Amino acid sequence: GRSFQEAEKRMARLSIPVPENVWERQSEEIYIVSRTNDVNNTKIRDGKMDIKTYVQTIDGLEQWSPLMKGEFPIGADVLKKEVFPAFKLTNLPQLTKTEYTLDEFLDMVEEHPDLQAVTVEKHRFGYMVNDTICEFGEVYINGAMVKTINSESTEVGEIKKTIKEVGLEGIENINYLQAIKRVIGMINKPLAN
Repeated sequence: GRSFQEAEKRMARLSIPVPENVWERQSEEIYIVSRTNDVNNTKIRDGKMDIKTYVQTIDGLEQWSPLMKGEFPIGADVLKKEVFPAFKLTNLPQLTKTEYTLDEFLDMVEEHPDLQAVTVEKHRFGYMVNDTICEFGEVYINGAMVKTINSESTEVGEIKKTIKEVGLEGIENINYLQAIKRVIGMINKPLAN
């Protein structure tokens, strides 16, 4: 969304002390979004590809699971059998080499009409509330700044308690894949607030 100022303050005040390495983190990632996919989240950070897949929604909360991790250069067989199928494409790029560098992969993405590489810069601040891993962040999606706030755990009850205590009840839960598509105009919907 655009602002979670009060919720961020509450999250910080409710947090127990966290390790110093999660106080503040910055990263730059490339998300690959596909017009034909809303269930697999693909990002590249530090020359490594990470694909997570949607599992289920319980009470408005999403569960995701790792689908694939890879490193560039990446084999054509991995692209053909794991990466491109994750985008739910019917018109796969022709693979003529045995492996591809990151730049070569991004060139294929740029040439494909249903794919788009999106630069995402994250400046995140970590907390721990009700035994859930929490964070607030400023996220730049192709340079457009949005705010993010979240609570992660395998315990749905603890997340719901945190959402209530932080003041986020009634705010739409949007994953990064959906948020990016909304910002770049691939989905015609606004962000959470």
